[in-house]
Amino acid sequence: MNDLPPDLPRLRTLETWLQLTLARVREQIVIAEQVAAQQQRAALPPPPDWVLQLSIGGEGQPIAVHVGGCRSAGRRARPISRDEAMRALAEGLDPCVLCRPDTELGILG
Repeated sequence: MNDLPPDLPRLRTLETWLQLTLARVREQIVIAEQVAAQQQRAALPPPPDWVLQLSIGGEGQPIAVHVGGCRSAGRRARPISRDEAMRALAEGLDPCVLCRPDTELGILG
């Protein structure tokens, strides 16, 4: 059983309608993806302004200061305030060479 029309004009009309419908569906997909991306971004908390990278081990000694969001800080990092970051750098803790927190804080190295 064939549910399509047998003649060319009606087949062309059906083809045009399907193309237009597909275009509308694709537009809605783009909109839905944008909304989902916005919701995902809104669900993530913003990174802290400054982080302290900690060493491996039970005590996790501070090893470097990073600008918040720097990927090289790794998973062993904790957020710190601007004052704590400045104090840590003044006490000789290494600044990250990639994100340069000392430059961001206005400390000349």
